[in-house]
Amino acid sequence: MKGVKFDPPRVRLQVHIFRKLKFQATAFMSQQRTRIVSVGEVMIEMARGSDGRFAQACGGDTFNTAVYLARAGLPVSYATALGNDPYSDRICALATTEGITTDLIVRVPGRMPGLYLIETDENGERNFHYWRDSSPARELFELPQWGAIAEGIANARIIYFSGITLSLYSNTGLGRFLAILELARQGGAKVVFDSNYRPRNWRGDLQRTRTVYIEALKRVDIALPTYEDEALLWGDPSPEATIERLQAFGIGEIAIKNGPNSALVAAGNIREVIPVPQVVVPIDTTGAGDSFNAGYLAARLSDVKPVDAALAGHRLANEVIQHRGAIMPQAAHALH
Repeated sequence: MKGVKFDPPRVRLQVHIFRKLKFQATAFMSQQRTRIVSVGEVMIEMARGSDGRFAQACGGDTFNTAVYLARAGLPVSYATALGNDPYSDRICALATTEGITTDLIVRVPGRMPGLYLIETDENGERNFHYWRDSSPARELFELPQWGAIAEGIANARIIYFSGITLSLYSNTGLGRFLAILELARQGGAKVVFDSNYRPRNWRGDLQRTRTVYIEALKRVDIALPTYEDEALLWGDPSPEATIERLQAFGIGEIAIKNGPNSALVAAGNIREVIPVPQVVVPIDTTGAGDSFNAGYLAARLSDVKPVDAALAGHRLANEVIQHRGAIMPQAAHALH
């Protein structure tokens, strides 16, 4: 999308069009909102094991979070587009096995999901290699079924997405998605965002990236960014500076992940650094931030205070990084 300017006023036009199509926030206010809808892309994952061989699995930042939320017993749906191939079948089967509802997954004939390879160094830090440019997830809000997807998202209790989600869509798709968020919030939904900035996904167009992020942040209730990403995208000199910048958008709850160091939580009058309770030697850090977000949100949806929710996020992330791949085996997972 480099060189293609994103036009924020078009988002307002999309809101107007939605209202004409009866995507009214008031239409959803009388309905009971129960489920979490996570939006993004799930891919085939190939992770190299200790024997040098690759093992096949599935992953994607918002999908990883959806899995861990479902394992916590929460009602979760995933919104994306896949193909009609055997690999897409396996992804849908995994989602169903994990308790994720698949009614917001569009199947596109003749298409296939993206793929990524994970290589980890001796410290467990990962490097990714992607094949995803033709993934149907990029067209979710331009497919013929996008109206039904919009309605499903607008009915959610929680809408969860990331900067990687935003990087998928064309300007048309972005305008529609942001308009859905705006109308859903008017109807009572809460919007949760992890900035998860990956420069390669934006093809070096920093101006467009920042413009899109700014429009998204105007529609966020809970922010769960990683400080390293914020420093890279915005030049924030400290997590405290990130807090100040995000609060300027009116975001009332923020938990900033800072690797193995800590998390900084700001909610209401509280601003507190939450250290990692136990620093472990990672085998693979893939999915660490995604699982922190799941642990945090699961705790908050159980009326746990933000500070204690950050501890829950730390504990789950510590479990995840002791296994290879983004999603650890069900048998190894006990979310508290």
